[in-house]
Amino acid sequence: MEKIEWYLEYQIQKNRPGLLGDISSLLGMLAINIVTINGVDDQRRGLLLRCDSNDQIKRLESILKTMDNIVVTKLREPKLRDRLAVRHGRYIQRDADDKKTFRFVRDELGLLVDFMAELFKKEGHKLIGIRGMPRVGKTESIVAASVCANKRWLFVSSTLLKQTIRSQLIEDEYSPNNLFILDGIVSTKRASEKHWQLVREVMRLDATKIIEHPDIFVQNSEYTLDDFSYIIELRNSPEEEITYEPVEGPSLIDGNGFSMFDF
Repeated sequence: MEKIEWYLEYQIQKNRPGLLGDISSLLGMLAINIVTINGVDDQRRGLLLRCDSNDQIKRLESILKTMDNIVVTKLREPKLRDRLAVRHGRYIQRDADDKKTFRFVRDELGLLVDFMAELFKKEGHKLIGIRGMPRVGKTESIVAASVCANKRWLFVSSTLLKQTIRSQLIEDEYSPNNLFILDGIVSTKRASEKHWQLVREVMRLDATKIIEHPDIFVQNSEYTLDDFSYIIELRNSPEEEITYEPVEGPSLIDGNGFSMFDF
């Protein structure tokens, strides 16, 4: 019989000695295995559990409700955010109004890379946008996540090492197992129509596409933010505002068509 996974999270009301041991013993008596356990945010613990049937979880839930020292906050089949919370000890911040927008700061790059790697492992079409100021670590995080997901990445447009604007791909590069990375500023501000023919081909592929600066990309193309599966925001600090004013100014591009900023 295939094992069933559940995610349990509880808020500690009174952190008395032996509390975790009591809960672990209870799980053992119910023949529920603990796969992973970690502190999650403030005064919370998260546990990834594995059992044979949902009846075991129902019995667990009824017993936990009688315990005065904890309050169960989540008991459900694990979502991606739950797995990452147990792994990293914190929850990914999600926009309250736009549920597909996730927020990170630079000191959470490990969590960001892990999150993107899990997204990259999923098959099929995904369009992911990533916002952030220059040198915050956008492209580096994408490449690191690609390595973690064991995926090959291709730059359709980029300024990581030098300005890259591709107008064609070779046959094996059209594989749906590849990740296609575009810089929204480079593609919309400095590229030719031939490049855009390639962009449209890539967008039709049943594969993962990652677009840096998605707001600039949609302002200057037929695509909209509704086309995106996920939007990721990466900041140096939680208070940092992501702006694009310098990009739109006339003095940003020098005579050779290169940006004075390393986007």
